[in-house]
Amino acid sequence: MYLAVLADDEPNQLELISYHLQKENFTILTALNGDDAFELIQANKPDIIIIDWMMPGLSGISLTRKIRSNKDIKNIPIIILSARGEDIDTSHGLSAGADDYIAKPFSPLELMARIKSLIRRSKNIKNESELTYAGININNNTKEVTVEGSQIKIGKIEYKILSMLLSRPKYVFSREQIIESVWDNNSLIEDRTVDVHVSRLRRSIKKMNSNRKLIKTIHGFGYSITDEIN
Repeated sequence: MYLAVLADDEPNQLELISYHLQKENFTILTALNGDDAFELIQANKPDIIIIDWMMPGLSGISLTRKIRSNKDIKNIPIIILSARGEDIDTSHGLSAGADDYIAKPFSPLELMARIKSLIRRSKNIKNESELTYAGININNNTKEVTVEGSQIKIGKIEYKILSMLLSRPKYVFSREQIIESVWDNNSLIEDRTVDVHVSRLRRSIKKMNSNRKLIKTIHGFGYSITDEIN
């Protein structure tokens, strides 16, 4: 049985989503505002967080950023719900740290499918000793990195960044997220430092895989790893 925290200032929306979660044997904790939701999340560490974009107190975006900056709960999957469906709003939601963004009105069946998918992915990431995508493989036991079967040597920081990108292919990680995850004393790290290490990582990968642009810059947001061909 999984635990979900659901936050929305519309009681009817809470009731609808709760109904479908309960049918799938979820335990549910609900909140009508972002501040109460954060307290529930901290205290209970749920398996999934589903939050509305517009809420009293902390908005969905602000709540997501607050969760991602807390080391005890930062890896919990987050879905943002919103009546705003424009691409730029989706990008803002994902760059804030959300794992998925669903525009209202939505199909409850689609929502449940995405919830289950995120939980499965979250559990798999925690248990994986290897990460593989687009010809890149990281062995977390031996700390070896291979590209198209050939081993490459990269620094500790580059290894951490690559592991983060490979954990969620095509997901856009902001520079702030990378700093918080990779560096212990992150208050002293600037965005430009992230760019330098990503450039080094790109050069190391390109030596073995010159025809593919795997680490993509999402201007104004951050970085993602894709299987895009130049």
